[in-house]
Amino acid sequence: MSASGSITRLHGHTDSYYAASANPTPEYPCLEGEVTADVCIIGAGYTGLSSALHLAERGYKVVVLEAERVGWGASGRNGGHVGVGQRKGQEELEKMLGRDTARALWDMGLEAVQLVEHLINRHGIQCDLKRGIMHLAAKKSHEAELRQEVELLNQRYGYEDMRYANRDEVADLVGSDRFFGGQIDSGSLHLHPLNYALGLADAARAAGVLFFEHSRVTGYVSGSPCVVSTEHGRVSAANIVLACNGYLGKLEPRMAGRIMPINNFVLATEPLEEKLARELIANDYALQDTLFVINYWKLSGDNRLIFGGGENYSSRFPRDIRGFVRKYMLEVYPQLAGTQIDYGWGGTLAITMNRMPSIGRLEPNVYYSQGYSGHGVPTATFAGKILAEVIAGTEERFDILSRIPTPSFPGGTLLRWPGLVAGMLYYSLLDKLGR
Repeated sequence: MSASGSITRLHGHTDSYYAASANPTPEYPCLEGEVTADVCIIGAGYTGLSSALHLAERGYKVVVLEAERVGWGASGRNGGHVGVGQRKGQEELEKMLGRDTARALWDMGLEAVQLVEHLINRHGIQCDLKRGIMHLAAKKSHEAELRQEVELLNQRYGYEDMRYANRDEVADLVGSDRFFGGQIDSGSLHLHPLNYALGLADAARAAGVLFFEHSRVTGYVSGSPCVVSTEHGRVSAANIVLACNGYLGKLEPRMAGRIMPINNFVLATEPLEEKLARELIANDYALQDTLFVINYWKLSGDNRLIFGGGENYSSRFPRDIRGFVRKYMLEVYPQLAGTQIDYGWGGTLAITMNRMPSIGRLEPNVYYSQGYSGHGVPTATFAGKILAEVIAGTEERFDILSRIPTPSFPGGTLLRWPGLVAGMLYYSLLDKLGR
């Protein structure tokens, strides 16, 4: 049921607000025996779901294998922001890749947001879709950076949906005097991420895709055909798409060193009275700040504050996630000290060294996309479309994305963790020091 309906938790998912407000969805069988397909997709998050849908619409026979439930991972747990652009700013991309490639990536980023909206409208996905994101300067030194980015996008890229707001306007819109200014972007979106994922799965199933849940892949052999194995079955397929992201584990060592799984945490308050909800977010946009470990928040369809803050880099979540995130929320909104926290949950995402997505091909018929670094709703959806294009024989846009450098973490999977944690803790300290 929709987020504005009554609360009944979706079986097999983490105890989150999203699972509690999920639309009805079928439970798919476990793979048993042997199945053949044109494409076997491993992972039923946005990458896998979008790939499956776009391939099925091209006439391919597609099988999706999911270790848990559809949308069980980060695709069903994130903040629901659908922002334009890439995880890196355009000025950085111009310096790193040149203006032509940076422009191509900007155009793809715009298309990614448009694709999300198109899929929602075309398939009638009920996911509390709303318009607008604000990016807020958490430090005085960030104000000029945000203002300059608005000018660059307005003037060089012709993007007119973003403007800069000064500190007073931001305080009126956000209900907090913590921020020094911000970007107001009416071209971006936000939504209920799990219901979006479930809607993609419904559309893919209607197009003929076969889903198998509780079917963890134990290994695969490339060839012609490729053979993908689970505990109880096998899929023979002409092509494989690895769509595991932060849940890749040890399945494919050749790409594992390019990403680092990290954990992020979110809470949902009790439903807020309309007056208080408008005090917190007057324009009902989604919000995010400029800290290295960012805070991000929005209002749900039933006026709960969904607030994400804090992360860790271990295999364990905090014992009290609600309390862990609540302290970040209260730094922004001390007026919510007496507000009840109904849900707290965590999820695992994958970051890359340079925060750009890692997309490529391991074998002539084995493809992957991963490492969205907190920008996964639009980027993973778009990546699925690009993977369908390349499997169908159109390589131009895939080649642009696959040429983006995504270096491995120093030391590979064994030694990446200590170095990353040291770096993350350093920048987290700068956040706390206000630098």
